[in-house]
Amino acid sequence: MSTPPERRRFLRIDFDAPTELCQGQQRWPATLLDLSLKGLLVQRPANWSADLTQDFDAIIHLGPEERVHMQVELRHEEPDRLGFICLYIDLDSMSHLHRLVELNLADGTEMMRELRQLIE
Repeated sequence: MSTPPERRRFLRIDFDAPTELCQGQQRWPATLLDLSLKGLLVQRPANWSADLTQDFDAIIHLGPEERVHMQVELRHEEPDRLGFICLYIDLDSMSHLHRLVELNLADGTEMMRELRQLIE
């Protein structure tokens, strides 16, 4: 899988939280590099042996009870990084993610632009 040209429409924020990638019975702890309203970038796990034709669950642990859970698809793969696009996110997870992005944006109008792009 090659890296596509840069086409990001969503601002990514640097964020560090315990993260897991899951596929069927397999689980990989991953280092979260950044995330957006539409995806995430992680360091490739050391024991990465996934079926690249299948979707994944990404779970970002924010606290003891809070987490962001997304169904994701691998969009680009590099020797040391994996980029995923969000296919589905539940309402509670979207609320947590929205708040994270909002807290990391300097301008409130930027958040409105991000939400408009997500809806389009």
